[in-house]
Amino acid sequence: MQVQTSGSTPLLGIVTVLYNSDDVLPGFFESLEAQEKPNNFRLYVIDNSTQDSGCRLSETLASRHNIDTQVHFNNANVGVAKGNNQGIELALADGCKQVLLANNDTEFGPDTLRLLQKALADGSERAATPKIMYHDKPVRLWYGGGHINPWTMRTPHYGIGQIDLGQCDTVKHVGYAPTCFMLLDATVLQTVGRMDEQYFVYYDDTDFVWRMTSSGIRISYVSNAVVLHKVSSLTGGGHSPFSVYYTNRNRIYFIRKNLRGFQKAFALCYVLLTRLPQLGRMPLALASRGWQGVKDGFKMPVPRSVPPQ
Repeated sequence: MQVQTSGSTPLLGIVTVLYNSDDVLPGFFESLEAQEKPNNFRLYVIDNSTQDSGCRLSETLASRHNIDTQVHFNNANVGVAKGNNQGIELALADGCKQVLLANNDTEFGPDTLRLLQKALADGSERAATPKIMYHDKPVRLWYGGGHINPWTMRTPHYGIGQIDLGQCDTVKHVGYAPTCFMLLDATVLQTVGRMDEQYFVYYDDTDFVWRMTSSGIRISYVSNAVVLHKVSSLTGGGHSPFSVYYTNRNRIYFIRKNLRGFQKAFALCYVLLTRLPQLGRMPLALASRGWQGVKDGFKMPVPRSVPPQ
């Protein structure tokens, strides 16, 4: 399915993965239409829902807001990682020089894309991420930069939950950024490869960023580009059975896949020891999903390497 094709090669391919996303799509499309002109982007909508209402709504909104859009319906939930990979392939096949991975439960101001692209303009930077605020509390930070702690396998967000008083306004390089809104030069995908689809959802972005930084690719934090994020709106929140299972499973898998030696042993011990009180405070049914995730994380096959695709 294709809507409003511009006829020219888009500089920027915007990839968004749907899963029962109908409620959040209008705000996302309105944000895209509001972007400063001129712009040259094409939107790639990958729908993982089992019903095609998101596809049909995306086509309607693309026509209404005059957004150059391609829609791909999977008719199954194949996971965020695979959905992103499908969109990336479409964007690269169309000759896009940049790819923006963007959650559709985000909204953003008219200068957002321009500011992120400006950060990559001279070729010295290859990845950029914005400041991200809570959509329902836009004065509070959700992400003001971040890093990966390989000893505990946590990805702390700087300033999370704090009222934004400019404490995270320094333009800098960061060691971690979520792929809910990340701009990439196409050469990053040639160097790093694609998302590891075994994650399905959660930690797929951590794994991707880990491989980026391991390849010497830095992420530029652009503090004056601001995005509002409806956090966990599509996965049922951080304490849903879905989230509890996949966060625990994938954290174990990440450690087994990417860490080595004493650091790997320490991280595994830390995660297992912290699971005891954390899952112990949850209702039995929810805790059992968490422990099942831990078990399955140890069973997942670990690739020897993930070559660029």
